[in-house]
Formats: sequence, structure tokens, C-alpha cells
Amino acid sequence: MEIAYWIVGGLLAVFYLYAGGKKVAQTQERLQPMMGWVDRVPMPLVRVIGALELAGAVGLVLPPLTGVAPVLAVAAAVGLVLIQVGGIAVHLSRGEARLIGLNIGLLAAAAGAVWLGTVWL
Repeated sequence: MEIAYWIVGGLLAVFYLYAGGKKVAQTQERLQPMMGWVDRVPMPLVRVIGALELAGAVGLVLPPLTGVAPVLAVAAAVGLVLIQVGGIAVHLSRGEARLIGLNIGLLAAAAGAVWLGTVWL
């Protein structure tokens, strides 16, 4: 179970470091081609979502790696599940049901990290 957690958690962490970093650092115009929803969401909220994604990525890896409060990894994974629930809701509200595949995959992976974290940590 430990190896499975590190595979799932590590892949999620890499994805969210990239996605969250883009949301925190780039302008709305640079994000628009990749993330069409940023035209209807205030940029401060986009930045907060990015910061939460970065915190989730760090939370998946750092606590189990250091052995300090490893239960925080489960909390980080739950937070990432909630982010994806919000992402699915945004896409559905915009009539973009065809675009929720990635969100569902990320939600399933984060839910898997929650389960693996409760079993292993």
C-alpha cells in the first residue's frame, strides 16, 4: 500500500504543482486558452484555487515524507477531491459536460489517495 500511495500521491503532486503554479503566476490572458473558465471567475479566486492546489500538492508529499503529522496527507487529498467537485460544478454550469473527464480522473485519483492514506498512514 505504501508504494501505491507514493505513486498516486506523487503523480497528483506533480500535476497540482504545475496546475496550481500556473494559476498563481500567470495572467488571465495566458490562462484563457487552457482554462476557459477563468473568464467568468475573478482572478483573485483563481489565485486562491491555485494556492490551494499548491498546498494540496505539498500536503500529499511532505507529511508522509517527514513523518510529521502524516494524517495531513489525507486532509490534503480530501481538499483536492473538493477542488475537483467544484471544477466539475463549474464545467457543468457552463454547459461543458464533455470537459469533465480530467476532473473525474483527478477526483478518482485523489479519492484513491484518501483511501490509501487511511490504510497506510
